[in-house]
Amino acid sequence: MKNIFSNWNFMRVLRLALGIFIIAQGIVAQDWIFIIAGSIFSLMPLFNMGCCATNSCGVQQYRKASKNISDSSYEEVL
Repeated sequence: MKNIFSNWNFMRVLRLALGIFIIAQGIVAQDWIFIIAGSIFSLMPLFNMGCCATNSCGVQQYRKASKNISDSSYEEVL
């Protein structure tokens, strides 16, 4: 329930409104495909799901162990 009522922004409201609009058009046209698609598009912003909404697309960053500067050796080239 916390996810439903938090972090609302303009794009999330717009996606929900478009999903509801698709459902309404599906009801008017009596087309079940539009009603199902509108339901999916309405549930995604409602539960804040999607590709990048929950950082599910993020790539984990692994840090390599850095060498200590004092361990490096240098030679003078003439």
